[in-house]
Amino acid sequence: MARVLGVLLCLLALFSSSLCLDHANGRGDQALAQINVYETSLALDSSVKLHASPQVLGSQGEDTEWVNLAISNPKPTSDDWIGVFSPAKFDSGNCWPTSGGKEKTPYICSSPIKYMYCNSHPDYMKSGNVTLKFQIINQRADVSFALFSNGVQEPHLLGVSNPVAFFNPKAPVYPRLALGKNWDEMTVTWTSGYNIDEAVPFIEWSAKGLPARRSPAGTLTFNRNSMCGNPARGVGWRDPGFFHTSFLKELWPNREYTYRLGHDLVNGSTIWSKNYTFVSSPYPGQDSKQRVIIFGDMGKGERDGSNEYNDYQPGSLNTTDQVIKDLKDIDIVFHIGDLTYSNGYLSQWDQFTAQVQPIASTVPYMIASGNHERDWPDTGSFYAGTDSGGECGVPAETMFYFPAENRAKFWYKTDYGMFRFCVADSEHDWREGTEQYKFIENCLATVDRKTQPWLIFIAHRVLGYSTNDWYGKEGTFEEPMGRESLQKLWQKYKVDLAFYGHVHNYERTCPIYESQCVNNDKDHYSGTFKGTIHVVVGGAGSHLSPFSSLVPKWSLVRDYDFGFVKLTASDHSSLLFEYKKSSTGQVYDSFNISRDYRDVLACTHDSCEPTTSAG
Repeated sequence: MARVLGVLLCLLALFSSSLCLDHANGRGDQALAQINVYETSLALDSSVKLHASPQVLGSQGEDTEWVNLAISNPKPTSDDWIGVFSPAKFDSGNCWPTSGGKEKTPYICSSPIKYMYCNSHPDYMKSGNVTLKFQIINQRADVSFALFSNGVQEPHLLGVSNPVAFFNPKAPVYPRLALGKNWDEMTVTWTSGYNIDEAVPFIEWSAKGLPARRSPAGTLTFNRNSMCGNPARGVGWRDPGFFHTSFLKELWPNREYTYRLGHDLVNGSTIWSKNYTFVSSPYPGQDSKQRVIIFGDMGKGERDGSNEYNDYQPGSLNTTDQVIKDLKDIDIVFHIGDLTYSNGYLSQWDQFTAQVQPIASTVPYMIASGNHERDWPDTGSFYAGTDSGGECGVPAETMFYFPAENRAKFWYKTDYGMFRFCVADSEHDWREGTEQYKFIENCLATVDRKTQPWLIFIAHRVLGYSTNDWYGKEGTFEEPMGRESLQKLWQKYKVDLAFYGHVHNYERTCPIYESQCVNNDKDHYSGTFKGTIHVVVGGAGSHLSPFSSLVPKWSLVRDYDFGFVKLTASDHSSLLFEYKKSSTGQVYDSFNISRDYRDVLACTHDSCEPTTSAG
C-alpha cells in the first residue's frame, strides 16, 4: 500500500495551474488553465478501478491510437473527470519553483495533457461502470489516466490507471513541409525523441525514374530556461523532444517525390517512418494552375470529444477536415498566426502537429507569428501582453521552418509560381523607419509582375481594415497604427490582396485606398489596378469575434462563422478567390480578378512611375 501511495503522490506532482493568474493575464480560455490543482487532495478509494487498454500502442508503426479506459466507480458524481497524464510518473524532486511561494507538499509540477468529464458517457451516472475512449498520440512518453471527483476547482484524486505506451515512443513523427529560400528547395521538419548522440537523422527521398537520395538533417530543441515566463516555465512545461530539419534541394518543378524520415542508431540499426509524398514547387512565374489556402487562428481540437476544448477552438477540426478533403486540389497552405493556442502549455504543440500532419506532410505548411505565439512583457515583442503564456515565440520558431533571415524576426518572402507572398510579423514594429518596414518594401518592390502577377501581403493582426467590434469601438477599424505607414506601400507596389487573422470572423473589403472604395464592383475586377482588397480570415477555429454594428461602405461581405480562403491562379491574367465554410466546404463568397501585365504597369492614384516630357 505504501508503494501504491508513493506512486500516487508522484502522480500528484503532475498537476499545477496558476488559475487566478491565468485569468488575470487573459489566459483563462486555455482549457488546462481551468484546473486549480493547488487545491488537489488525496481521496484514494480502493473500490475505484481504472484499466487502460491496449497497453502497447503503435505496434504497426501508428503514431495515433485509440485507448479504452474502463472505469468502475461505485459513487459516481456529475463533476467526476479523467485527467490524462504523460509521462505517467513524475519525480517530485524535479519540480520547478512556482512564483509567489505557493509550492507545498506534495509538490505539484505540471498539468495534464487533456481531460474529460466522466458524464460525457450517458451511463456514467447510472452505474459508474463505463468505458471512455481517448485518442492518444505519440508524445515520447508513457500515459496514465487519473479519476478525480469534486470538479476542477478543488479536485479529489480517487484512483489511477495502469500506464500505456507506444512501442517506440521516440519514433520520428509529424513531418512538416515548408518552402526553402530557393524555388527548387523543400524543407522537412519533424519531431522525435532521438538526440544526435543517440541517432543520426536524415531524409531518404526520390522521384519516379530517379535514384533515391539521402539528405542530412540538423537537430534543435529548447529547454525550460528558453521560456520567458509561466505557465511555460512552470506548470505548462513538458519536454518538447527534438526537431530535425532537412533541406531537399535541386528539385524538378511540379514533380511528385516520395520521402521517409530516418534515424541511424548507434547500434547500426535504422528507424524509419512511413512513406509520404509531396509535389515540388513550380518555377517562379511558371504558367500552371496554382491553388493556395489561407486562414488564421485555427488552434486544435480533440477527436475524442474532450469537452474542455469545445468553447475555445470549436471550428478547428472542421477546418482541418475540409482542407484534408480538398487536399488533392491544394498546393500550399498559409496558417497566418495563432497556431495552437497552447498559451504556455507545451503538450499542445505535439497535439497540433499531429492534427495537421495529413496536410503539412503533403503540401508546404507556411506559418506566420501571432500574439499567442510571441507576446510576453519585456521580451522585445511590440505588444506587452501575456498571450503566449511565456512561450515568447520559442516553440513556433523552433518546431516549424520558414525562410526568414532571422527566425526570431518572423518576417519573410516566399515565391510560389505566379505568386509572391510578403509575410509580415505584426508582433514586431512594422512602422516606417523600422527594419521590418524596409523588409516589407523590399519584398513588394523586388517582384517581377510580368512573371509573378499576383502580389499578396500577409500579417496576423489587422494592419488594414476590419469592422470587428473592438476596432469599431475604437473608431479606427484597424489595429492601432496598423495601416498608416503601410497603405502607401500597398498602393505604390499594387498589392492585389492583403490577408489578416487575429479577428475570428470573415470580412472582405472593396478595393480600397485611404478608407475610400476605388472600385464599386463586387464580383469581378478587371483592368487597371486601383486599390488593394483586404480580407480578414481569422475564423478557422477559435471562438468567433462579433462585428461592430457600424458597417462602413468599404465592408462588402461579412460572415460570423468558421471558414478559410482558397486562391486559384489559372494563368497570368486570371485569379479566382473563394471563401469556404469550414462546416460544409461550400463557397460563401467569391470573386474574380482579370488583369494583364499592362494593367499592372498602368498609372493609378499614388502608384505612378515618374515620367518626363523629354523626346
